[in-house]
Amino acid sequence: MSRPIKCRRVEFFPDDTYFVPWGKPKCEIEEIVLKVEELEAMRLKDIEELNQEECAQRMQVSRQTFQNVIDSARKKIAIALTEGNAIRISGGNYRATFCKAKCFNCDTIYEIKYEQDKHICPICGSENVLCSKKTNFCAKWCKEQSKDNNA
Repeated sequence: MSRPIKCRRVEFFPDDTYFVPWGKPKCEIEEIVLKVEELEAMRLKDIEELNQEECAQRMQVSRQTFQNVIDSARKKIAIALTEGNAIRISGGNYRATFCKAKCFNCDTIYEIKYEQDKHICPICGSENVLCSKKTNFCAKWCKEQSKDNNA
């Protein structure tokens, strides 16, 4: 029996989650699903240019797991680009504890879990709290993706 998959920590959720090749009829396009944690692995390694150890620490996984995730992501992207497939970013095994919030009363900065009340500071109880992204988009996106994961 295999071990259960450990959830990966994800700090970024894209605004756009579907990419389609231009000029190809939709009925002829195959879709490749890129998991949220696969996108995060590519972002950390290729955009933030962190080394493998730093990437693994940020995602809270082992170096080998990180390498497996990024290898899978890069293979999917390469197939989609060479075969003209659509890419949908959805699902995966991740934790949505990525957004940092700041309390303006006590200056505490903490991570928000969307299951908890994100408008109350855990230190002083103040409601004078703001998400560092300054929108509720990340919470909406996370909730929509959680529905996809459970479907």
